[in-house]
Amino acid sequence: MGVFFLLFVILPIVEMTILIKVGAVIGALNTIGLVLLTAVLGAALLRHQGLATLLKANQRLNSGELPAKEVAEGLILAVGGALLLTPGFVTDTVGFLCLLPGTRHWLAAYALKRMTVTAQSRGGSHFEFTAGRRGPFGADGGFEPFADSSRRDRDDQDNVIEGEFEEESGNRPGEDSDRIEKK
Repeated sequence: MGVFFLLFVILPIVEMTILIKVGAVIGALNTIGLVLLTAVLGAALLRHQGLATLLKANQRLNSGELPAKEVAEGLILAVGGALLLTPGFVTDTVGFLCLLPGTRHWLAAYALKRMTVTAQSRGGSHFEFTAGRRGPFGADGGFEPFADSSRRDRDDQDNVIEGEFEEESGNRPGEDSDRIEKK
């Protein structure tokens, strides 16, 4: 509740106060122009950084590695882009920090320390994702959208999503190889 109150009540009030004060100093049209300029610069930076992150993720996938860092950076880029499109100087500052490579790498490393992602696709067919129990979305009262109600009450277990798959060569599900008809 505290995080949402901060995001949806306190932050807009702070943004409006700063916009009004900046508008009083440099003028309303200049303030609007500055907000639009940060949105355009942010969109250009987001496109450039997003493509670079996508290329790095593609290279890691092609080499058989899990692009966990690139996925985390992609999420941070998306948050930064959304913040840059939100009018205001505080959100623009945080958005630009999300788009800068140094800050983004640090945030991604911090996020990856809090979770473990493992995957094995050739031979073992195993995938596991374990999220840390601390922080705003853990067992200490945070939002856990995929946890069932019986599991939310247990504080001693970590969230684990585990699955196995097996590749089959041949037909698609529901397709019988003996009864393929040409029309």
